[in-house]
Amino acid sequence: MGTTKSEVFTVEENRIADLAKAFAHPARVAILRLLAEKKACVCGDLVDELPLSQATVSQHLKELKRIGIIKGDIAPPRVCYCIDEEVWNEAMQSFGLLFSSYLKNNCC
Repeated sequence: MGTTKSEVFTVEENRIADLAKAFAHPARVAILRLLAEKKACVCGDLVDELPLSQATVSQHLKELKRIGIIKGDIAPPRVCYCIDEEVWNEAMQSFGLLFSSYLKNNCC
């Protein structure tokens, strides 16, 4: 597998790409939607709410935490996850600016 050459892009471009990874898999979208709809930390087993195995949910939660869009407290036997509002707002702003930068033209 080749390198991404991320160093040739701006910090902002790399961050937007990283945030986009949160939405790059339907399982992560489902997890984010579930957490957003709850409007609170979800404590307990997300597996009961999703058609995925525990290992798959854990893998996606790990990626979402790495990106920073969710936060979680691990205090066995309970694990609580919720949306990180600061990062959620960062994603909304970043994608909004990206999408609003397009000026409609008559090409193609």
